[in-house]
Amino acid sequence: MRDNFKFGLRNYTIFKLGLVTMLRVSDLLALRRSEIFKDDGTIKLNAYTVDQKTGKHNILYLKPAIYDLSQYIKWLNDHYPDSEWLFPSSQHPENHISIKQYYKVIRRVSDLLEIDYLGTHTMRKTGAYRVYVQSNYDIALVMSLLNHSSQAMTLRYLGLDQVSREQKLDKIHFD
Repeated sequence: MRDNFKFGLRNYTIFKLGLVTMLRVSDLLALRRSEIFKDDGTIKLNAYTVDQKTGKHNILYLKPAIYDLSQYIKWLNDHYPDSEWLFPSSQHPENHISIKQYYKVIRRVSDLLEIDYLGTHTMRKTGAYRVYVQSNYDIALVMSLLNHSSQAMTLRYLGLDQVSREQKLDKIHFD
C-alpha cells in the first residue's frame, strides 16, 4: 500500500490510523490536522471527535500510531502544507480524500494482493478483533473503543457466531 501508489504514505497512514483508532472510515477521512497534531507539529496523545453516524463523543488514543504519524507529518508538510485536512485529496487538497476514492485505493491493494475481502471497513473490524483477542476477550474494552451501546452489538460486529462461541467453550474446563 505504501510503496505501490503515488500517495502511498497517505493511504498507508489512513489504514494504520483506522486500525489503531477503529473509527468508521467517514470519521477517519474527515479528521483535521489540528485534531491530531499540536501547533508545533508534535502528535497529541488523544484526539477528541464526534462520530458522524451516532453523534457520540469519542476519545482516540494515538500512542500506538505515533511512529507512523511522525513519518506522515513530514510528508504532509512537504506536499500539502496549507491543507487543514489530515488526509487531503490529491486532486483537491482543500477537501479531504473521499470515501469513494479511498475505496478505489483499497480495491487496488486487494487486486495487487489477490484477495477479495478488503474494504473500507476492514481497518475498523480488524482493529477491533485484534484488541478483543489480545486483551483476553475483553468485550467491554472493544465495546467502548467502537463506541457501541451494547455488548450484543459488539459481539455481532466481531462476527462471533455459534461456531466461534463453541470453539471458545471447548477450551473452558467445567469440572
